[in-house]
Amino acid sequence: MAVPTATVEPLKLVAVAVAGEGHWIAGTAMIVTCYLLSLVLVERLFVIVKPKLLTIPWFAKLWTTVLAVRTWIAASFRRLRVGTN
Repeated sequence: MAVPTATVEPLKLVAVAVAGEGHWIAGTAMIVTCYLLSLVLVERLFVIVKPKLLTIPWFAKLWTTVLAVRTWIAASFRRLRVGTN
């Protein structure tokens, strides 16, 4: 988790400095890009370490619960969508 943070946080500070100089659009675009880059890096890192994480019992149970809740929410939205047609 330190690698994405160490990579992206300095860029966010630069973006704030750019916005502080009056370049609001460029600063905002840089901040949005930094957040997207951070999200992609964390997602890639999670994909790489997920098999090892699933060997930890509490994480495996938590991950199963998260997937079950996500599936339930998606099914609820699908039922709502079908009901409105």
